[in-house]
Amino acid sequence: MTLTLLHNPHCSTSVHALDALEAAGHEVTVRKYLLVAERLDADELRALAGRLTGDPVDALIRRDKQYERLGLEADGLDAEAVVAILTEHPALLQRPILDDGEAAMIGRPRSRAADWAAAGRVA
Repeated sequence: MTLTLLHNPHCSTSVHALDALEAAGHEVTVRKYLLVAERLDADELRALAGRLTGDPVDALIRRDKQYERLGLEADGLDAEAVVAILTEHPALLQRPILDDGEAAMIGRPRSRAADWAAAGRVA
């Protein structure tokens, strides 16, 4: 099983998740989704939304200052609407996200990262 971490190295929660996975000895593919070359396209976002566990699909969108500036209202949106927003505004993708190929989970709260590290997969 390949573990992929959608990672922002400037986010302390994302760094914590990566550190926990590596400390537990797991091999992790890191995808810095904010880099243009590593952004998720619409098909990848759609597939990610389909594997998301533990949260509703609209939780993939961060509710931050940019979200507020854009005047977005994402609560209750379906996968296609979430994909459309994240394709246009990739910086709004919640982080970190661990994807084991079968399931994906947002790493908030931080305790989820400890669960991932212990299990070696989305727990």
